[in-house]
Amino acid sequence: MSRIIVVGAGINGVTAAIELKKRGHEVILVDPGPLPHPLAASTDISKAVRAAYGADEEYTELAERSIKLWRKWNEEFGVELYHEVGVMFVRRREMKPGDFEYESFKKLQKCGHKVERMNSAQLWRQFPAWNPELFRDGLLELEAGYAESGRAVATLVQHAESIGVELRSGSQFAGLGERGHRIEGIILGNGERITGDRVLMAVGAWTPYLLPFTKKFFRATGQPVFHLKPPRPDLFAPEHFPVFGADITTTGYYGFPVNREGVVKIANHGPGREMSPESPQRAVSSEEEEKLRKFLSWAFPALADAPIVYTRVCMYCETHDGNFWIAPEPEREGLVIAAGDCGHGFKFAPVLGEIIADAVDEKSNPILEKFCWRPEVSAGGGTDVARFQGEDESTTR
Repeated sequence: MSRIIVVGAGINGVTAAIELKKRGHEVILVDPGPLPHPLAASTDISKAVRAAYGADEEYTELAERSIKLWRKWNEEFGVELYHEVGVMFVRRREMKPGDFEYESFKKLQKCGHKVERMNSAQLWRQFPAWNPELFRDGLLELEAGYAESGRAVATLVQHAESIGVELRSGSQFAGLGERGHRIEGIILGNGERITGDRVLMAVGAWTPYLLPFTKKFFRATGQPVFHLKPPRPDLFAPEHFPVFGADITTTGYYGFPVNREGVVKIANHGPGREMSPESPQRAVSSEEEEKLRKFLSWAFPALADAPIVYTRVCMYCETHDGNFWIAPEPEREGLVIAAGDCGHGFKFAPVLGEIIADAVDEKSNPILEKFCWRPEVSAGGGTDVARFQGEDESTTR
C-alpha cells in the first residue's frame, strides 16, 4: 500500500483515484474546486462516445470497451450518464479510402458493429433538420452516443469519497515537494505540505502552466462551444438528430441532439487558440460566432437563427502527435503525469482509471506504449484523423 496524491479531480484524476483506491492504496484527491471545476474541460453538458476512429485499431478497441462500461455505469450508479442515441459522421462528397469516415465505416463493419452507410435518400429522410442536398455520404454508428460529462464527473467524485478517497476540494496546488530528483509530495497555496509516495498530476490544460518543464510537450488551446435553443425542438430530438460530425475534417463542427433543457450543443474540434485556462481571452469571439452562423445556414437551416443561450471555451491539453500522455516523469522519481486529452479523451472515462493506475503502479499495459513519455516527438505528427486542421471551407461556400 502506497500513499498517492492525485492532483486534479477532472475525469483523469477522479477515475485514477477510484482505481488506485480499489487497489488498496491510500489516495488523496486534491482540487481547487468547486467540483466539477467550472473551467475544466470535463465540465460540460455532453461529450461524444463513439468507436469510429478511422483505421486506428487501438483507439477503436479502447472505445469498444468503454461503451460497454458506460452501459454498466448507468446501471451501477442508477443514473443515465450515457445516452446511446447513435453517432453519425457525414461528408459533402462520396467517402473514399483514406477518408476518416470511410476507414471508420470499414473498420466498424469488420468488427461487427451496427453501422449504416449514409448514402441513400431513404436513410436521410430520417434526419429532416439536415440539408439533404449538401451531405452525400457517411456512416451512422448505432451503438454510440454521448455522455453527460459534468454530471458524470460529479457522480464519480461522490463515488470516490464513498469508497474512502480523501477529497481535498478547495486546495490550490502551488508546487511539487522535491528532494533532489525525488518527488515526495506537493505544496499547497497556503504553504501546507502533503507528503506521499507518489504524485499523479492530472490537471488537463493547466499542465504546462503548473509544471513549466512540460511546456515543450504540451500546449493548451481553447475551442468554441455554443448552446442554442431551436425553434423546432422536435427536429433535433435524438431519433431525428443523433450526435454528429458534419464533414468534420474540413469544418471541425460536431454536435448533439436537444437535451432535457431544450438545448442543442454545437462545438468545433479544430486548431483552436492557444491560451491559459484562466486567460481573460477565454471567451467565444465574434468571428467564431460568425463562422458558426455560416455553418448553420447551410447545414441546418432550421437552426440558423436560433438564439445562442450560452457559450464557453473548452480547453484542450494538446500533445504534438494527438495521443494521450500517461507516463512517469523519467527525471523526477515518484511523479506521474496523465494529460494530453487533445479533445477526444472523455469517451474513454471507464477505462482511463485502469490505464493511469497501471502507469502509477508501473504495471505492464500495452496501451501505455502509445501514451509513453516521448520528448522526441515533434509538432506536426498528429494522429487525430477526425480533427479539422486547416482553413474552414464552410466560410468560403
